[in-house]
Amino acid sequence: MDIQGKTALVTGASRGIGHAIAVSLAKQKVKRLLLVARNHQRLAEVAAEIEALGTEVVLLPLDLTQIVSVNIAIAKAWRDYGPIHLLVNCAGVAHQTPFLESKLSDVQEELETNLVGMYSITRLVARRMVRQREGSIVNVSSLMGKVAAPTMATYSATKFAIVGFTQALRGELAAHNIRVVGLLPSLTDTDMVRDLQLFRWVVPMTTQQVADALITGLQRDSSEILVGWQSHLAVWCNRIAPWLLEKVLLMSAPLPSRRAKYYPQMRRA
Repeated sequence: MDIQGKTALVTGASRGIGHAIAVSLAKQKVKRLLLVARNHQRLAEVAAEIEALGTEVVLLPLDLTQIVSVNIAIAKAWRDYGPIHLLVNCAGVAHQTPFLESKLSDVQEELETNLVGMYSITRLVARRMVRQREGSIVNVSSLMGKVAAPTMATYSATKFAIVGFTQALRGELAAHNIRVVGLLPSLTDTDMVRDLQLFRWVVPMTTQQVADALITGLQRDSSEILVGWQSHLAVWCNRIAPWLLEKVLLMSAPLPSRRAKYYPQMRRA
């Protein structure tokens, strides 16, 4: 995809991967960026950084779980600024806890933001892309959309769902000249991750590495972009010896004092 001179919309653009992708798109000479996030002040800071690169910026301070507000904002943006050629769904939340200690409110937040929010804005944009018979949609999943791990059950469930959602849309929308791409980074150094307990032996990548991988993947017309050597190794191991990967993940889980509690057999190890 040639993104030069195009209009792109990035959700979760106020920080982390979304911020890095927005800046990278600006450096690739995208014409206009529509930035979506809940925090208006942070969006404004990102906008100033991007405008310095010569790209027009439109701020859309939205909570993606508020479907009516999102619907109105997208309709108005399309009317005022013209067609959106690229949608990048980055917005997401993560809660880390052993499943038996998990809270329904946290699970609901993950489902509403990671899945329902993505579904809602994608549906609004994709319907308009179909009418113009042009567009690309990037859904940011995760390595945990391929390989699940202890303490991240519900987050991983949403990321697995995004992979399936992306694959289904790819088939459905291809006839309308719309590409649907999955972006699957491994653990990335973001504000969200800094609140989590890291798994042993996992080396976080930078948001810039993820953004660079996306730009390269778009240029190559890739349908799925698995980012980082750790991701490729984990997926390969999961295909060849899933039992081995499960043992490694259990050993690397970040709550060692609780493993014996929830996995009594480990006491004999």
